[in-house]
Amino acid sequence: MIFFQQESYEIIGAALQVYKVLGTGFAEAVYQEALEIEFTKRNIPYKREQELNIYYDGFLLKKKYYADFVCYDKIIVELKALLELDNTNYSQVYNYLKACRFKLGLLINFGNKKQMEYKRVLNGDANIK
Repeated sequence: MIFFQQESYEIIGAALQVYKVLGTGFAEAVYQEALEIEFTKRNIPYKREQELNIYYDGFLLKKKYYADFVCYDKIIVELKALLELDNTNYSQVYNYLKACRFKLGLLINFGNKKQMEYKRVLNGDANIK
């Protein structure tokens, strides 16, 4: 089963358009601003730099996480502008998902000179959003 397939397709399509226009070499903040414009143009519901609660052992922590985007109120979108993604980047998104109780995260990297990279990251806990 692919979670949120259509929504993911739309988000990735918007990111590909940003990559097509801007290419590589900009700071992450530039891609974030451009992607916000593309989300608006495509009517993709999003919240930028959305504050999310973090839970530990059933307890709400005071510390908050700020997602680059939360789309459709259920998908964390984390942006990078790195030459290549590594396990640390995947682990970061996975930990955000787990701590914030989301099911799906999209890790999108605009820094690769050959192509835009993206990775679907799943939280395996079935009792979450």
